[in-house]
Amino acid sequence: APEFPILEKQNWLIHLHYIRKDFEACKAVIKEQLQETQGLCEYAIYVQALILRLEGNIQESLGLFQMCAVLSPQCADNLKQVARSLFLLGKHKAAIEVYNEAAKLNQKDWEICHNLGVCYIYLKQFDKAQDQLLNALHLNRHDLTYIMLGKIFLLKGDLDKAIEIYKKAVEFSPENTELLTTLGLLYLQLGIYQKAFEHLGNTLTYDPTNHKAILAAGSMMQTHGDFDVALTKYKVAACGVTESPPLWNNIAMCFFGKKKYVAAISCLKRANYLAPLEWKILYNLGLVHLTMQQYASAFHFLSAAINFQPKMGELYMLLAGSSAIAFTLSVAVALTNLEDTENAKRAYEEAVRLDKCNPLVNLNYAVLLYNQGEKRGALAQYQEMEKKVNLLKYSSSLEFDPEVLEEHPSSQSHHPFLWSQSPLWKHNPRKHQHKPEKSRCRMTLELGFLWRGPTGLGKVP
Repeated sequence: APEFPILEKQNWLIHLHYIRKDFEACKAVIKEQLQETQGLCEYAIYVQALILRLEGNIQESLGLFQMCAVLSPQCADNLKQVARSLFLLGKHKAAIEVYNEAAKLNQKDWEICHNLGVCYIYLKQFDKAQDQLLNALHLNRHDLTYIMLGKIFLLKGDLDKAIEIYKKAVEFSPENTELLTTLGLLYLQLGIYQKAFEHLGNTLTYDPTNHKAILAAGSMMQTHGDFDVALTKYKVAACGVTESPPLWNNIAMCFFGKKKYVAAISCLKRANYLAPLEWKILYNLGLVHLTMQQYASAFHFLSAAINFQPKMGELYMLLAGSSAIAFTLSVAVALTNLEDTENAKRAYEEAVRLDKCNPLVNLNYAVLLYNQGEKRGALAQYQEMEKKVNLLKYSSSLEFDPEVLEEHPSSQSHHPFLWSQSPLWKHNPRKHQHKPEKSRCRMTLELGFLWRGPTGLGKVP
């Protein structure tokens, strides 16, 4: 009687080559095994598909995983791999269908629930994603599931819920530096500096070279004017990530705070070289040139910043408006000093249109009109500023020049002027003052964007 080949006789050798990442030898054994078994060895096909996917041939790997699913239709792992390949191809709806089929075969697999949640996130179906991730946590608590669940609440704009999730995650995994850093950055965004510094310090305890935590901690010190300590932190980060645009941006703003403007421009030029389309860097370049009274260069960079300003998500729509106002006001100041009065007026009018509550816009516009002899217009803008000040006098959202406060005591308020690309990036407000020769009034402008550390959806398993 003919002897039938044993389908699994070389599986051990295939596995050995695969875990050693000796893929060429592994593929040779797989080819031999498939020839002997006439293409019926499921494990050989499965490993070949894994290798193809690692090599970037995702479409070919999908076909092989589908063959495995045909050979063993009751195996949930094969369906999970089919869904994974569909996910990597960007076919999220198809991946969800296959994951649901796999869930019918194994209802207690946390990974299926987790990956379903991630697919729903990419489809922006956050409620379904939240349900699936909570199911995954019920089956098996895992760091990555906590991270993805927290990011759902961040995308919804619910910072309190996000902090609650990350606190539970840190209790479960207290040495996870990504969780500690993210929680610290969230506290930083809410202005709870003590807890932020505590969690960022814990991150640096476990990983002294964590550049995200160093960037955030340095920006806190920089915000409070401790530029030398911040530069010391950034020096450590620069050893690990020498080509980081956010890092060089913050280093530059440290030099700007120390009034070393040439060094600030040099660092910002390096940041701009690494990220030429990043509007925050261009904005800071414009502000430094404005401080050095190089108004043509300031106008050039500020105009570029306006052109390259990215569209922000729904969560930061209001803050995007504030950024546009800052650009318009900066351009208006630059145009004023370039003696381009007509375009400066247009810029101020645009700034007034964009911002209905910031008195600084009306104050600077009044200075321009007063210097041009248009006293009625200047008076109208000044009166409009007074109305806004009266509305905001009990708010901590505006800050005026001290000399302006002396002339107008009722205008005592503070302006945070915050901006964030993700829940975890901010800029540091700094004042620039220009004294026009023709008026005792003072033009006020708030300067400087700082990075606190970026976040995104992160890696998906």
